Amino acid sequence: MAKTKQKDLKKRKAIVGYLFILPFIIGFISFMAVPLLESLRMCFSNVIISTGNKGFVLENIGLRNFVRAFTEDPDFNRMLTEEITRMAINVPAVLIVSFIMSLLLNQDFKGRGLVRAVFFLPVILSSGVLIGLEFNNSMLDGMKSYIQENSNVVDITASLQEILSNSGMGTRFLNTVYDILNSVYEVVLSSGIQIIIFLSALQSIPKSMYEAAKIEGCSAWESFWKITLPMVSSIILVNVIYTIIDFFMRTDSEIMEKIRTNMIRLDYGFSSAMAWVYFLCVIVIIAVFSAITSRWVYYYE
Repeated sequence: MAKTKQKDLKKRKAIVGYLFILPFIIGFISFMAVPLLESLRMCFSNVIISTGNKGFVLENIGLRNFVRAFTEDPDFNRMLTEEITRMAINVPAVLIVSFIMSLLLNQDFKGRGLVRAVFFLPVILSSGVLIGLEFNNSMLDGMKSYIQENSNVVDITASLQEILSNSGMGTRFLNTVYDILNSVYEVVLSSGIQIIIFLSALQSIPKSMYEAAKIEGCSAWESFWKITLPMVSSIILVNVIYTIIDFFMRTDSEIMEKIRTNMIRLDYGFSSAMAWVYFLCVIVIIAVFSAITSRWVYYYE
């Protein structure tokens, strides 16, 4: 009887889940499925723009567009490698920063609502319009240049980097640390949604678990490793996938800009090939990260 009720509960939860994603499924089938298949056809074709009513003609050329991307184009391999390297550095940094911030924001203190609103500002600031204003605003560029020319912060940072480099620590490790420190602004901008997701997971943990652990003599550090981290492990997996996708879809990505430029030049076959290579790389990276992270995921009813 208990097993039957449990199966019925799982079915109801599955139905509710499918109802939540039903709008996306309908929208994908209606608006994205056909363009996706059409771009896949273009990967293996030379797209000839027709002056008549046909629009364009696809001339099958096999894998020539992919060969061109990997062997003939001077920038594609470099851009792809640099983008994956940046992702490997930035994604863990974003996850760690957002998790620490969510732990702090989950504490009980005065003005907590205001502070949470402030930490949600990166979500607004990272919107497409404001990012465009930031990267195409001559006034902001002038202010940035003025601050760099009239500030000793850069000199101090360079001095610290030189001291650490001469300390005997690994050069590769230090370069990775420097890259993370230099991209703090980007990390904070990319952490807004993750903070909210982590915060919702932390608030769903029953307080009775912490009270029972405290009665048993557990310290706050032990409660973190035995209760907090296992209970939010499934959300960590969600944030890993979201952060990877969000990073690869950034507007300042060199590969995205290269694909867009080639499409503007009406080189649809080559740009589609690069887009599909980029897409498959993202899928493989997500699969690898999911396989690694899912080993430590704890699911509870």
